[in-house]
Amino acid sequence: MESLYHIYKRRGYTRRDFLTSAIAISTALGLPSSLLPKVVKALEVKPKPVVIWLEFQDCAGCTESFIRSTSILPTDVLLDYLSLEYHETLMSPSGFYAEESKREAMEKYRGKYVLVVEGSVSPKDKGVYCTVAGKSNVDLLREAVEGAGLIVAVGSCASWGGIPHAYPNPTGALSVSEVLKGKQVVNIPGCPPIGDVMVSVIANYVITGKAPELDSMGRPKTFYGQTIHDRCYRRPFYNAGRFANSLDDEGAKKGYCLYKLGCKGPITRNACATIRWNGGLSFPIQSGHPCFGCSEPDFWDRGMLYTPLSVVSGRFGIREALVGVAVGTAVGVGVAYMNKKSRGGK
Repeated sequence: MESLYHIYKRRGYTRRDFLTSAIAISTALGLPSSLLPKVVKALEVKPKPVVIWLEFQDCAGCTESFIRSTSILPTDVLLDYLSLEYHETLMSPSGFYAEESKREAMEKYRGKYVLVVEGSVSPKDKGVYCTVAGKSNVDLLREAVEGAGLIVAVGSCASWGGIPHAYPNPTGALSVSEVLKGKQVVNIPGCPPIGDVMVSVIANYVITGKAPELDSMGRPKTFYGQTIHDRCYRRPFYNAGRFANSLDDEGAKKGYCLYKLGCKGPITRNACATIRWNGGLSFPIQSGHPCFGCSEPDFWDRGMLYTPLSVVSGRFGIREALVGVAVGTAVGVGVAYMNKKSRGGK
């Protein structure tokens, strides 16, 4: 099987282009420059990684982000570099032929392939809410995990349960690590996660043969070791006390800090402010919108998306709002009844 270097040569790229990508990968992984020769050697000789990509309760947004990772590898090289043996959205075969292709890949590359999971897992009612080819998502996950060399959960749905896990969670959605207790799972949260981060984690496995260093929540420390606030280019305005008070006031036009508009950058760990999206072009705060904190657990249930952190005290989300509505309705009915009685009604 070809290595990354052979793919570059076949595509007509120069060795300089190959070395530029090797440097970009090494930099993204936070490796010291002294290890660059080892990185180059690994990418020259090691075969391209075999990937089996499962999708469960998802919107395919993580896949969209992944195929737009262009700052580390050119798009045509990226899709050639990874041997995507199974991916429901990107592969040509369907039905029986797709499932047979996956079975053959799991046997042939047993113990070596990278298993990527996109979307949350639904074990409720024997997994009936998410099935593929007549099998429940839980059975499909356990079957693929047995021969995987590395398990990667991409996106907040796979990492934390995400939107399907939000209250009232009708399908009993769980994260991959909650279903695979005791297994090492690399979590790459985000809605969606950054494409270059996903590619870098897989490249790290090719180079080192193991997962990157993880924090206590299973996230690569290189990309989730700091908050967005720590690296935000608007941080000097925060320190100077200069804030935008609306999305289109003078403060917003001058690029002031978006903290008062509900920015969750101070409590959100991700590499958005440094790597960004679409070839390093931009990220939400650079586009003038506050961070929603989509890479943190239960970001949707926290609610109050446009409320400053200093105003939000404790948990307040959809569940609390519904309880408030129910209590308010009950109180209203009681008050109306008492008023009617006081007026002599029945």
